[in-house]
Amino acid sequence: MSGALLKIDGEVSQPLELSFDDFEAFPEAAQVRDVSRFHPTRQGDGVTLQSILDRVQPADSATYLTLHASHDDFAASIPLAAVAAEGIVVYKNAGAPLPVEKGGPVRFLIRDPAACHTAELDDCANVKFVDRIELTAGRGRDTRPEDDEEHEQLHANES
Repeated sequence: MSGALLKIDGEVSQPLELSFDDFEAFPEAAQVRDVSRFHPTRQGDGVTLQSILDRVQPADSATYLTLHASHDDFAASIPLAAVAAEGIVVYKNAGAPLPVEKGGPVRFLIRDPAACHTAELDDCANVKFVDRIELTAGRGRDTRPEDDEEHEQLHANES
């Protein structure tokens, strides 16, 4: 299977595009099998965010990670240092690429948002339909809800 599922760019030494086969080729130590152990309502397998960061080599100026989902024009910008060790990039379910119905092409999950010790890592930092990760100097584009009503509306049709 070819074709990029995810593009990583911005404040990095080596921009990267990853296909399903590229994700599969990550070493076993980077693979995260069965994300339901962290998020019981989610299914699939992924790779650690740290393993991707090791490949792109964030610049010293990179302080935020911005998750872009062009499918629904959603973006969440979160502190890079807080999420680097907690992030999972889910790319497959049942041995096949993660379908849109499950939040594909990739879904970004935070193992334990509470472990990150920042209010910027809420449930809306777990982003579906991610097709680009941009590292930025300072906070990037962020379309997450700003109040309870917007938040409730966003999750009304959560898949």
